[in-house]
Amino acid sequence: MSDRNQYLYGPVPSRRLGLSLGVDIVPFKTCTLDCIYCQLGKTTCKTLQRKEYVPVGDVLAELKRLLDAGLQADHITIGGSGEPTLHSGIGRLIEGIKKITSIPVAVLTNGTLFYLPEVRADCAAADVILPSLDAGDQQTFDMVNRPHREITFDRLVEGLCALKNEYPGQIWLEVFCIDHFNTDNPQLVKIASAIKKIRPDKVHLNTAVRPTAEQGVEKIAPDKLQAIARQLATNCEVIADFVPSRCGKAADEISQTLLSMLKRRPCSLNDVCSALGLIPNDAVKYLDVLEKQGAIWSENKQGKTFFKAH
Repeated sequence: MSDRNQYLYGPVPSRRLGLSLGVDIVPFKTCTLDCIYCQLGKTTCKTLQRKEYVPVGDVLAELKRLLDAGLQADHITIGGSGEPTLHSGIGRLIEGIKKITSIPVAVLTNGTLFYLPEVRADCAAADVILPSLDAGDQQTFDMVNRPHREITFDRLVEGLCALKNEYPGQIWLEVFCIDHFNTDNPQLVKIASAIKKIRPDKVHLNTAVRPTAEQGVEKIAPDKLQAIARQLATNCEVIADFVPSRCGKAADEISQTLLSMLKRRPCSLNDVCSALGLIPNDAVKYLDVLEKQGAIWSENKQGKTFFKAH
């Protein structure tokens, strides 16, 4: 990826979407929620204001350049550093992408704005929508997701149900599990009930694998995650710690992709190896060069080293 890219990053292997080209269309941490587990830190602009945060035409022009240069990806994923459905032009963006490539379009979203008919209409042309549901009631929703005051748990669920009734594509619902917040049996029963109402095509179970906005959000053991998955839904699978295959990028492309990734989220050595298909020895070499250049720095948290970009 070239330094001139402002809105696109990757493509990198994704746990759910294969080789994914990311599209970032709202300012950093502009969101409807302030989730305690967010790997990007605390929300700095909690809002419901929909507007054209970045020019759709500029995003499409950037994508066209990459396509002309031979871009290969399994999905073009609209997500990034904030809540993408806050962008009022997301519908035009999806339509524009569809006009210039046959690569499927995914929307990675917290799902909070689907109670709005215009947001459901804007996302109707996407091939897959990946919303979140991390609670089974208002109290837990407030603790885990810390929503904008106008977003309620019932409104979230109602919006996702309406989306399922209208949307012709796939809905893959992610549930982020946090011990002492949403993993006791009464809460899991409520989450399972909400999932049954929403009727997603898939349910993906996740847990903390990177530094989070608040301390105390710890990774849940794989065997416990598997037990939770069985309790939530028959179509629920654990996606945490997914290890993709090698993607065979040239060395300079790997460095640029790594730097782009670290600008958006902190990563451990294992994260880098998984995302870029590298053996640890090779990953350390790329990280060492970027660190010596002053482009990245490292931090120890809970006995594990994470790398971040300046």
